[in-house]
Amino acid sequence: MTTKKKRIIIALGGNAIQLKGEKGTHEESMANVRATMKAIAPIALDNSYEVVVTHGNGPQVGNMLIQNAAGKSAVPEMPLFLCDAMSQGEIGYWMEQSLGDFFDAKGSKKHIVTVLSQVVVKKNDPAFKKPTKPVGPFYSKEESEKIHNESGFTFKEDAGRGFRRVVPSPEPVDFVETDVVRDLIKCGHIVIAGGGGGIPVIWKGKRLEGVDAVIDKDKTTALLGDLLSADLFIILTAIPEVKLNFGKPDEKSVRSMRVAEAKKYIKEGHFAEGSMKPKIEAALAFLKNGAKRQVLITDAETLDEALAGEAGTWIIN
Repeated sequence: MTTKKKRIIIALGGNAIQLKGEKGTHEESMANVRATMKAIAPIALDNSYEVVVTHGNGPQVGNMLIQNAAGKSAVPEMPLFLCDAMSQGEIGYWMEQSLGDFFDAKGSKKHIVTVLSQVVVKKNDPAFKKPTKPVGPFYSKEESEKIHNESGFTFKEDAGRGFRRVVPSPEPVDFVETDVVRDLIKCGHIVIAGGGGGIPVIWKGKRLEGVDAVIDKDKTTALLGDLLSADLFIILTAIPEVKLNFGKPDEKSVRSMRVAEAKKYIKEGHFAEGSMKPKIEAALAFLKNGAKRQVLITDAETLDEALAGEAGTWIIN
């Protein structure tokens, strides 16, 4: 009798690729990705698991938009949804290279593949009229106001860390390449998919068409995890555990919470928009359709301890 493999979907935060204060060079990004891939390599190498990895793209797609603006006198600007697509290839390459090195060191013959992923959104989603998704580098208030006056871009403060440009972030409603991802993991391959939340597309009659936005990658991961009937959703972020009253004198770590408690904490305003709040909302969306599903939120450095139940924040039904 064949033992059913545990299906795991892992969402990597922006800190897995670019740390605050870095310029985002290829060398910096490769080093950061390699450190994160080292943390997830034991899971990916374990033949009792089927593994899908997703990732954010906020800094990278923001930098592409800056390059667009700076070079528009020489080359045509590319729309935001194409920048989403380009960032999927860029980051997928870093991940394939890094994880592949760990596989080679262990003599593993597993393949790692990046799936260029389209995610359907509704063309009348209210998010298109109210940009909220932070992309690109952090600026001071004065710098952001100067760029706003020159370009018309919208900026908002991001969890007390500075000001970032914000773009529309509609809700994901379908993942176009779900069957492809499912087939690949069933064959034992490690799949990188849904990068940057996916390429946002809308239905125009019987065909799909790209639309300018950046979908929240945790919400896309929750959707894909649900469609794949995943057992465990791991969210790797910048902190080892979820905090209540984050950044305040009475800050407190939470090691576990049930769905009702998570909803209560959201209502009480404990989680910042554009930071921890969408992660908790994504966790709840994933748990909704599976009584035995689990969510783990932690950082890459603490992942081993968290999987052993000694760290991290677990969210369960």
